[in-house]
Amino acid sequence: MRPITANHAVFFDVDDTLYDHLQPFREALEETLDTGPDFPYEPAYHRMRYYSDYLSAEAGGTPTHGQVLASMRTERFMRSLGEFDLTLTAEQAEAVQSAYLNRQFDIRPFPGVFELIGKLQELGVVVGVITNGPPDHQWRKIRALGVDRLIPAELVFISGAVGLTKPDVRLFELIAGKLGKTAEQCCYIGDSWRNDVVGAAGAGWRAIWFNHRGVRPEADPHLPHTPVTNYVELAQLLLNESK
Repeated sequence: MRPITANHAVFFDVDDTLYDHLQPFREALEETLDTGPDFPYEPAYHRMRYYSDYLSAEAGGTPTHGQVLASMRTERFMRSLGEFDLTLTAEQAEAVQSAYLNRQFDIRPFPGVFELIGKLQELGVVVGVITNGPPDHQWRKIRALGVDRLIPAELVFISGAVGLTKPDVRLFELIAGKLGKTAEQCCYIGDSWRNDVVGAAGAGWRAIWFNHRGVRPEADPHLPHTPVTNYVELAQLLLNESK
């Protein structure tokens, strides 16, 4: 992949790309269900993310409020944890969801996030965020991470506000059009194969898969993409930096 230059735009996903999304998940289960150190937190987390995406797509996109959103959030825990021999009542799932939400704003960016964003901006690169979710909820995360101090609000695109949800290629096409960029000038970095690689590559963008958990592609592994596992690798890729 050629290094990024001033005529490019680089966008980041939020959850599990700018910060470790597993941390609040694990802490919520430990608090509400008393899961011990031997529970398979990472596989369970992947299934929760799968059902979150699946139920969102089933609902026709990202619900932003109301009973549909509340039901989707509890249902994803009931389905995912049920695969690991934890059968939850609706009340238990609501308790897990509440604990999970409470911890999502006590978060820290991965090492190297701010440094990379700053270096890209120094080059004149447009740097922004594209994320699925309700606007208020995702903005709270962005502010908790401090990313709002680096990236202006007009370059933050949240599915619940835009009305299009990843992996819909129209979301990526809309953003490129707003910036006056071609697809080849745009790059997207995200952890989800389904939402981030499929969506960005489908729109003709450069897709970088932030696969720091070493998972396998969900489908069509031949989609054009570049994998990285941390921000050192990502900086080397984007900026052509040496180790």
